[in-house]
Amino acid sequence: MSIHPSPTRTKATALDAAASQDKETRLGVVYALICYCTWGFFPLYWSMLNGQDMSAAQLMGHRVVWATIWALLLLAVTRQQQHLWNALKSPKTVAIFFVASMALGTNWLVYIYGVGINRVIEASLGYFMSPLMSIALARIFIGETINRAQVFAVILACCGVLWLAILGGQIPWIALGISISWSFYSLLRKKASLPAIPGLTLETLLMLPIAIVYLAWLNTLGEFRFFELDTGIILLVIGTGLLTSYPLLFFAAAAKRVSLSTLGILLYINPTMQFLLGWLVLKEPFDGMRFIAYVFVWIAVIIFSSSSYIQYKKTHAQTHAHTHQPSR
Repeated sequence: MSIHPSPTRTKATALDAAASQDKETRLGVVYALICYCTWGFFPLYWSMLNGQDMSAAQLMGHRVVWATIWALLLLAVTRQQQHLWNALKSPKTVAIFFVASMALGTNWLVYIYGVGINRVIEASLGYFMSPLMSIALARIFIGETINRAQVFAVILACCGVLWLAILGGQIPWIALGISISWSFYSLLRKKASLPAIPGLTLETLLMLPIAIVYLAWLNTLGEFRFFELDTGIILLVIGTGLLTSYPLLFFAAAAKRVSLSTLGILLYINPTMQFLLGWLVLKEPFDGMRFIAYVFVWIAVIIFSSSSYIQYKKTHAQTHAHTHQPSR
């Protein structure tokens, strides 16, 4: 004799599952906020390292060294070493990650340089443009289809850049360098997927030899700076590795709990914070000419985000309808 659960019990179980899912989603949003807000405060952190007689390249070298150490510690704590070993056994994966790490390293270097010369607002523009640049590169290199709204968003972003270059008389190299390098990095990471912490560990390990050779060369020139720095500055330099590593833990935890469209929309917290810090705290110039260019990009971001969210909802609804279709 089969015993079937009562409708009341089934309904209660469904309600409990829905409540649990809502709790996980809220937790995922909190994790994403911690991650993006940490990245949003980056300009203040890097600005504290200005004036220490260290170039952007030397700061980059320190960041790679300490990021590698912190990443290895996180890898050990989370017991994800097997993912790294498996990746190292695949020459194709290592090759893709090497190119990806060079793109990521370029992104870090351009960003540190931008903060160092007081161009935080322009750096924020680069991160506003990154998702738009990513879909353009995905269309060019891997043939991903993009809808009309997304095409229009990319064109608007290009108009903003052209406005700065032609009417403003200044090509936004920092913004272009950040957006192009990050978009190439994202594109390559799609081709060789690894969890966040093993992925970061492999990337920093591949950058590490270059960083060590460069820092050693600076030492022979007498330009290496570390041990003679004040204790507080030394801790800040060491902290660049932690600041690089720990937000990825929260990002990975958030990615498991919320949709990619939600993550994509929350992503804009980072460049918004950086823009406001550059303008209101670091007092960088922001005239009407730049404002018009940013309006182009901000409208493009709104169109892109709205289009992506609508597309996600349609896909989700179709999948949900297909899943619950009665069997014949």
